Formats: sequence, C-alpha cells, structure tokens
Amino acid sequence: MQDRHLDQAISNHFQERKQAIVLLGPRQVGKTTILHKLFSNAQLLSLDNESIYTTLERYDSSSYRLLLSPNNRQIIIDEIQKLTDPGRCAKIFYDQFPSYQFILTGSSAYNIKNKTSESLAGRKIDYHLYPLSLSEYLTQSGLESSLTYSPLIKILNQDHLPPTIKPYDHQGILDELLLYGGYPHLVDHQRDGKYLLNLVDSVILKDLTELSLLENRAAAISLLRLLAYQIGSLVNYSELAGRLSIDSRTVQRYINLFEQSYLIFTLKPYSQNPRDEIGKMPKIYYYDLGLRNALLDNFTPISSRGDAEALFENFVICELLKYNSYGDFGYHFNYWRTKSGSEVDLVLSKPNKILAIEIKSSNRRVNKSFITRYPHARLTVLTRDNYWV
Repeated sequence: MQDRHLDQAISNHFQERKQAIVLLGPRQVGKTTILHKLFSNAQLLSLDNESIYTTLERYDSSSYRLLLSPNNRQIIIDEIQKLTDPGRCAKIFYDQFPSYQFILTGSSAYNIKNKTSESLAGRKIDYHLYPLSLSEYLTQSGLESSLTYSPLIKILNQDHLPPTIKPYDHQGILDELLLYGGYPHLVDHQRDGKYLLNLVDSVILKDLTELSLLENRAAAISLLRLLAYQIGSLVNYSELAGRLSIDSRTVQRYINLFEQSYLIFTLKPYSQNPRDEIGKMPKIYYYDLGLRNALLDNFTPISSRGDAEALFENFVICELLKYNSYGDFGYHFNYWRTKSGSEVDLVLSKPNKILAIEIKSSNRRVNKSFITRYPHARLTVLTRDNYWV
C-alpha cells in the first residue's frame, strides 16, 4: 500500500462535495496510482487510447455518452491535459451527465491550457500531488507505521525543538533525499541517478515543448540549470537575461512556466512595512532535489559538496510546503531580508500568527532582527539534528 497524505481527502471527496476532482502534479509522482487505489472500480478513460482521445476531441455530448457505462457512476479521465481544450471537455461531462462522479488527472499543461479555456469555476476542486514528503517516504519504506504532519505541527507550537532520535539512520536517509529526491520510483530503486537523468531528458519540459511555449528550448534548459546553481538565493531577472543573451521578460515568463510545471516554486519577501525591505526579487527553490541535481549531473555525496547547506534549506522549505498544502494549514510562505542585510530563511504567516524559521546545517548564532521588527512573532531554528521532530 503506497500511502499518500492526500488519500483521505480524495477518498472522502464525494461524501462531502459534488464537484469533480482534479488531481494535478508533475509527471511520475503517482497521480494515476493514487486514483487506481482509491477508486479501483471506476471506469478509466485514458487519453493514451487513440479511440478515446479522438472521441473526446469532438467536444460533443452525444459522443461522450457512448463512452460512459450505465453501471459505473465514477469516471476517471487520465491525463486530460493531452486534449486541445481540457476545460471544455470537463465542462461538458460535468454539465451534461450530473449523475456521474468525475475524477480528472492533469500535468502542468492542464493549468496552462485552461487559462484560455471555458471556466470550470464551481465545478471542480483541485488537489495537488508532489514528490514524496519525508513522512511518505519513510512510510512507504517501512520505517514508519503511519503518515504524520508532526514536523509542521511541532514547529508551529514549540520554540525549542529537541534533537531527532530514531531507530534508523535518519541522517543517512536525509543525505539520500538531498541527492536523489522524492520521486516514488526511488523508494524501491535507491540512488537511481539514471532514472533522474532520463526524467530530465524526456519529461522535464515535455508539456511546455508540446505547447510550443518555449521559443528557445536551449535557453530554457540553461535557465533551469542557472536557477539550480542558485537555490535559496535572490533571483535577478536582468542578470540571468544577460548571461543567457535573452531579454528579462522572457526570463520572467519562463520562470512562471517552470512554476506552473511543478519544477520550481518561488518565495516572495515578507513585509508589513516595506520601506526598507527588498520587495521585488524572489527566491527560487526546486520541488525535487533529485531533479535539480540531475539537471547539473551532480550526485556527489553530501559530505563533499559545497552546496550542502543550500540543499538542506531547499529540502526543509519544500517539506513544510507539502505539509501545509496537504494538511490545509493555510500558512503563507515568504522570506525576509532588509537592505542592511538582516535575513530570515522562511516566514510562515497567517492572521495573528507569524513564525520565523532559520534553517542551518548546524547550530549557529541566530539573527534576531526579525523579532525586533515583529515582536509578536516567534523564532525557531531547524538544523540537521532536529529537522524531523
């Protein structure tokens, strides 16, 4: 059983809602697997089937009706992003066949195409599936018995976090995840760098290429690699444009497309009073460090790397982002930096609650300028010794 944090929310969906399920995420993170597990008796309409693809491309309710079984009211439409207009297809199904429950899977192209598609507002609930969280990895590896949001919960409620004590080598597991990431394939095929290199070559820009959104594919790959070198650093669009000999608007557009493709995510600066805080440049992180390292073709052990601290920072922020999303905690993610150079790696905030998190490979002196600026905030330090609590 491949446990995922989304299992309960998705399996209970139709008990609470009538809207269609739209399960989104990068390729090969297990979208089809989770739906086969939770809706094992559902009728599957796969866009890999040429006949089904041709029928769905007609956008005709009479044709669609011929595909539906009268004896099975749950329908999975797999990889709906392959259609020219996936939103229009989903809207026809939802409006014309109200007695059915629809479950759709899509990659980045679904979001991109639907920006110019008929709206599904009110007809769907989106769920996002990412590469494995640490909790999912440990559970699927048999090292933990159940999934948990405990790391985020304890960080939100405790000022001082105790050292991690586990019956297994959690530091060794951390090193593996910093190098090879959390794609489900890696649970049973550890240290499979060839898999990740192939993922980069064959999958990483597949949607964007098929949609003809990259005028300069070579520049796009070069940009991804430049971003991979500077995870956790401020991103200057003009500087990147100069290094790639393209204009800064193209750099910004490509970065937005990479975000929609679930390759990277950005943190914007936090401020309640922006007069002396830098308010424009984001920080960039990768959803999966294995993919990031494959882009650089660098799986050198952590002990010999100059970017080990940046990898750990990326890992922690991405872990907390996954728990925040899956558990619906509702926190905004930002970083904080002043013109004078004071900085906090991560700020989690929502009304009446602010938590500043310093992420360090080892215990070092912490800059408390943020608490001086925001006295009602709390400050927590995460290190390799207490990251898993």
